[in-house]
Parts: sequence; structure tokens; C-alpha cells
Amino acid sequence: MDIKTAFNSISLKVEEALKPQGFTKQKISGNDNEMVSLFTSDTNAYSVVYFTDKQHMVIRHCAMSDDGPDNDWKVLATWMFDPETDTQKEVDSIANDFVDNCSSKTAIKRIKSTKKKKKKDSDEGNADPLFLSKRFVSFFPELKDEIKNEEDCYYPFRGVTFAKASIVPKVNDLVSKGSKKDIEKLCSLLSTQYSNGDADTRSIITIVILNSLPEDKHDSVNEYLSEELQKAWKYALKFKGKKVKPEKPKKKKKTIAQRLQAQQK
Repeated sequence: MDIKTAFNSISLKVEEALKPQGFTKQKISGNDNEMVSLFTSDTNAYSVVYFTDKQHMVIRHCAMSDDGPDNDWKVLATWMFDPETDTQKEVDSIANDFVDNCSSKTAIKRIKSTKKKKKKDSDEGNADPLFLSKRFVSFFPELKDEIKNEEDCYYPFRGVTFAKASIVPKVNDLVSKGSKKDIEKLCSLLSTQYSNGDADTRSIITIVILNSLPEDKHDSVNEYLSEELQKAWKYALKFKGKKVKPEKPKKKKKTIAQRLQAQQK
């Protein structure tokens, strides 16, 4: 089947599903390896992409910024599509799945909860829990894959759960075994992100990360924190050991592998 015909058919179905939600198709060009359709609203963007080298048809979502899509794309579904063997039947299956991913109740709820991102003068600013988690990759490179897996499986990003499971153990190990220079760099990151972070990010830094440090390391960490974070942590220590309202469970998304496996059955 002609790939352009297949791609246009899928894109048209997605466009029809997004129009009632206030989305407009934008004129953009792809390249030799990608065919792309982009749909935007004031706060959100969806794109349908076909990667010719991998023969993958993808639908993805991101927030809008003052400059356009923020390009922090989250893949919602991936399908294999071979133009030489696949038919209109596969095109319809992909289109129906993509439409469901952008017009279901969950999708509409996601759209309503997404806020337009303000233009940033640098990489820092108004950090959310996901932004905070990505800053730790410079200290712990293995977090990159763990963050991707979390994003692929859950929406929205489970900041508290991820911090407890993946960040806290690594931070504690660095504080216990690292040099003073390492600790100073870590504290600089925490201080910067606390200053620029939203309410959730600040709580994760104080109540989750700092309150989980071994007590015998409190002084060696506190001396390198900003005055603002020192005061916040002192207050947060009052909550240590107390029950705090847990993070609401989030529905787990099917992985790309699971979707591909279901397609092959």
C-alpha cells in the first residue's frame, strides 16, 4: 500500500477527532526519514509521525510554549506498518487506536490538565517533578532509562513515587560515599530546583529527598544548602515519620512492546 496514502488516511482521522477539541493542523515539512502531521491548540500539541527506517507509525503529545510545541514529546502509541505487506485493514486499526489515544476520556482529561509553558530564558525555571528528576541524570546517568520507563508507563509522571524508589537511594549513597565536592554540587542542584520549583517539586526536595537522608549526614548536607532551602528543610523535618497524604495511584499505560505484541496477535 502506498505509504503516503496510508499516512494521510490516518492523519485525517486524527484531525477529525481533534477538531472538536480546538486543535488545528499546522503546515510543516518532514524529512527523508519522517512523515509528520502536527495538530496544536493553545496549550497542547499532537503529532502523527511515520519513521521510514523503522517502519513505525507513532502518535505523540506534548505541551505548548510561547514558541510552539515544547518538544518534550510523550509517545502514546506505536504501530509497525510495512507498506509492502500491510493493507487498509492495518491502516484502519492504527487510525482507530490513534483516535482513541487523543479523544478518550483519559486523553481529554490530560488535555484539560496541561498548562501552557511560559518561555524560559534558560534550562531552569518553574520546575515540575519530571524536570527535577531529569536534572539528576548528570549525577546518575542510569536514571535516564528509569525516567523514560516511568513516562512510558504512567501519566502524569509519579514524582513522589519515582523520587522514593529511584532518586533517594542514589542520593543517600552519594552523600555517604561521595566527596565534599560531590555533596556541594548536589546541594547546589537541590537549592536551585527548590528556588525555581513548583509546590510539588519543593515538597519532593524537602519531605522526600532531604528527610530521607541518614541523620548523621544532615549537618554535612545542610551547610551547602541555600538559606531558603535550609529554612524549608528545618520546617519539613517536623513531618518526618508522620503520615502524609499518599500520591494518588495512576493508571499504568501499556508499553510499546505490549501494544506491538497485541497487534501481531
